[in-house]
Formats: sequence, structure tokens, C-alpha cells
Amino acid sequence: MPNGAQALMKTLVDAGVEVCFTNPGTSEMHFVAALDSEPKMRAVLALFEGVATGAADGYARMADKPAATLLHLGCGLGNGLANLHNARKGKVPVVNIVGDHATYHTQYDAQLQSDIETVARNVSPGFMRTSKITAELGRDTAEAVAAARGLPGQVATLILPADVSWGEGGVPSAPIAPKAPESADDATVAAIAQAVRSGGKSALLLGGRALREPSLLAAARIAAQCGVKVMAEVFPTRLERGAGLPVVERVAYLAELAGVQLADLQHLILVDAKAPVSFFAYPGKKSYLVPDTCTLHTLATPVQDTVGSLDKLARALGADQAQPLLQAAARPTRPRGKLTAEKVCKAVGHLLPTNAIVVDEAITSGLLLGAMTAGAPRHDLITLTGGAIGQGLPNAIGAAIACPDRPVIALIGDGTAMYTVQALWTMAREKLNVTSIIFNNASYSVLNVELERVGAEEPGPKAKSQLDLKGPVLNFSQLGQGMGVHAVRATTTEAFVSALEYALAHPGPHLIEVVVPQALSGVKRKILPWLLRSLPNLPKPVALALKRKIAP
Repeated sequence: MPNGAQALMKTLVDAGVEVCFTNPGTSEMHFVAALDSEPKMRAVLALFEGVATGAADGYARMADKPAATLLHLGCGLGNGLANLHNARKGKVPVVNIVGDHATYHTQYDAQLQSDIETVARNVSPGFMRTSKITAELGRDTAEAVAAARGLPGQVATLILPADVSWGEGGVPSAPIAPKAPESADDATVAAIAQAVRSGGKSALLLGGRALREPSLLAAARIAAQCGVKVMAEVFPTRLERGAGLPVVERVAYLAELAGVQLADLQHLILVDAKAPVSFFAYPGKKSYLVPDTCTLHTLATPVQDTVGSLDKLARALGADQAQPLLQAAARPTRPRGKLTAEKVCKAVGHLLPTNAIVVDEAITSGLLLGAMTAGAPRHDLITLTGGAIGQGLPNAIGAAIACPDRPVIALIGDGTAMYTVQALWTMAREKLNVTSIIFNNASYSVLNVELERVGAEEPGPKAKSQLDLKGPVLNFSQLGQGMGVHAVRATTTEAFVSALEYALAHPGPHLIEVVVPQALSGVKRKILPWLLRSLPNLPKPVALALKRKIAP
């Protein structure tokens, strides 16, 4: 009869969980040993728990099923918490296995003893359980996987005491079938169809699973027939985009710009999305961004069928046979001249391979990435759903393991890269087809922008020093080489384009460090708060033109 860890492993694999991102310790050694008993389980070692959790997040976004993590006690879970937060906000299924001291050992309050359940509750409010009996561990595992996979998708945490893991009498459990989601009811569809027909300006705001091709096509048919605007949430979990796919406009990150986008709407229709709110509170500015004169409607909640609901609305509006507007194929020209963040984005658009996966955590340096890749061959875009930086490099690991036949390109800021730079080692160890582009502008550039926006006092040298990364300037090419990744530093546009062409032609892990000035600096950064404050008082066409200039 198997022990608890072996029963757990068998249950995971039978439920479709076939990858585990690990950073184990003593309490998890029986789980580690059980890996050899299950050939279908792939184990991927991470040198930091935040890499393991972020990789599990990226894997699930692309595989549409959860991976597992293996974390060491409450401290290990705490180290991985930021990327679990991002997964929770993105409604991404992840199964955490967190080791704990043996049940009889906890009374001694050993050095690593902690309240794991309290830590887990932050990111696993829907399912968090401590297994108590070896014979019931299989059932606990099956229920954790079912909770993670069920809509809307969540982080499920199973806490595994060492003696429950090593105990004999483990019983594998059969998978629990997920419940099929329902579409919007007829009354909801009829009410929203009537709102669209009323003549006021309407928009569909798509999030989560609604940003995949079938839902995008249904929304685009409604837009073509009825003049409805199609928008995407600020930071999509996964957005399918590029030539031949419907055009969708993302809500801007800066609240003032989002206000311009939403200003004249009479009806905002949510499809697996939340009403837009400001990322942070700012003195004298609104946090809730839906205009007072706009009526909010919910066509599909995160637990409902987005495709079915949009198809029903399309039929109700006579739009089910309409021809959707699709993005035309177009690429920017090969960039030349001084190397800037804009030209890096332009080069990515110029060279982006078909069916690539793009991970965007470039912060300010990636402002033009969307515009530069809009007409590139179709690709998937992964973004920073929860705002906790350090997601991009680990997400790229998970995406590459989920889709080994697809190239992954990760655009990463220098500050955020240092949160989970250990991800490079895992890319090298697993020989993953990831090209990491790290923007080195020697600054937390976005925080310099925020310093201006929040109306803080004029910063002095001590304050400014907290937002720059100079003295010493980081050298990411050397860091990458030290972890076994082919890495180069580019200081000219020609060198960067050549490096990107080489990386795309040679599968495997590559790092290209691009030394660029800040995208928003000097006069641009000084006048930005003034421009943002002026937007509500400008004529709508002028405000929209400014919005497109600042964040196309």
C-alpha cells in the first residue's frame, strides 16, 4: 500500500496535474522521493519560491490546467506569496503543496514553526486545508485540484504535515469532474440587448477567459453590427491578439487616461471582468472610474460561460452573422539609430515569430509594445495581473514548459528582474526556449512617475536615491552568463536587432540586456502630471489624441 506522498502524487497525475515546480526542504522529502514513483509527473526545481509560484502561474495560463508547487513550510510559502497574489488576481488555477512539521512535532514550536494557514489564507481564500490523516490525503488532494480548476480558477493550498506524507495507508482518489459553466440567462441577455439598442454609447469590457479567440470573435460581431466598443481589462491574464484576430482596446493603466476612454459611455457591459478602478488612490482623484452617467451591466460573471453568453447576446442583437473587424497584418520597419525602449518594442514587432508567447513586465519601457505588435503574427500576451513585480521571468518558465513548441519572449524591467532573477538558472537547467529582454535604464522609472502624480513634496537627494538603480549599475548579461544562459548586452539598436535575430534562430534560453534611457524622464516626466490633470477640461478629440500619444 502506498504512503501518503505516493497517493498524493498519483491523485495529482490522474487529475491532470503533471508538472510540479519545487523548492523543497526537510518536511517535503517524502514527496520528493515519491516523484520517482510517478513517471508522468515532471519536477522543475526553482532556486527561490517566488520563481516556483510564478512559473506555476505562467504554466496554467497557457496549459489551461494547474501545475503544482512544492514549498517548504510557512516561510517558503511566504517567499512565494507575491506571485500567488498575481495568480489569484488573474483567476489562475494553481495547486500549492506546502510541507509542515509532523503533527506531533508542532507542540514544540521549533525554529521553522509558523501559522501556515494564516499565510495561505491571503492567496487561497476559496480552498485552504491542512491534511490530518494519511488515508484521507488522496481525497483532500482531489478536492484541492477540483477547487483550483473550477471557475473562476483559483489558488488552492494543501498543507501537508510530514507524518501524513510518510504515513502508510495512502489511498489515491479519482478526479472530481468540473461543473460545466452556464451562460447568461435570457432575462439578462434581453435587458442588455435593450440597453445596447437604446442608442447611447456602449462598450463591452472583456476580462479573463473572454480574451480568447472565440469570445473575442463574438464580441467583435456585436461591435460590427451595433457600434459597441470592445475593450479589455488593464492587465489581461492571457490575451490572444495579432493579425487576423479581433481588435480590442485595453483600458489604460493611468486612471486619468482610462477616464478619457470611458468618459462618454452610457452602458458598460462586463464579461468576466470587474468595473474599472484606479490602481492606487490619488489626492483629489476618483478611485471608481465608471462615469456617474454610465449604467453598469454584467453579462457573464467569472463563473459563467463567456462564449455562450456573448453568442446569446449576438443572436439577440441580430449580430450572429456580422463580419467582425479583424486586425490587418502589419509590422513596423526595422529600427535604426539611437537605442531606446521604443526601438526595442519596434524590433520585437518587426521580428515577432508566428504563435509566440509574449510576457510583458517591462513597466514604463513597454509602453509602446502593444502598438508595435498589434499587426504582428498572432500571439498570446501575458501581463502583470496583480501588480506584484517579479512575475515576468517565472511566468516565462511556466509558459515555455506548457507550450514547448512555441517561442517565449519576455520583456522585463531591470528593477522587476532582480526580484526573481533566479528564474534564469531554471531556464538554463530545463533548456527552455525563452528569450528574456531586460531593459536596463538604472531606475525604478514608474516610481519616479508616481512620485510626481501623488503630489509629494519636491524630492531631495535622499528621496531620489530610493528610486534609482545607479551606483552600481546592474549588469544582467553577466548575471545571465553566471546562471548558464546565453546572454549579451546591447547598447546600440543594430546590436539589439542582431541579438534578437540570433536568439529567435537558435532555440534555447537567451538573455538580451538593452541599455536604454528612461522612456519617461526629464521634461516628459515633469509635464505628464500637468497633462493628466488637464484631460477632463479638454475637448474629447484632443483628450483622446493625447491619450494615444502617451499610451497608444
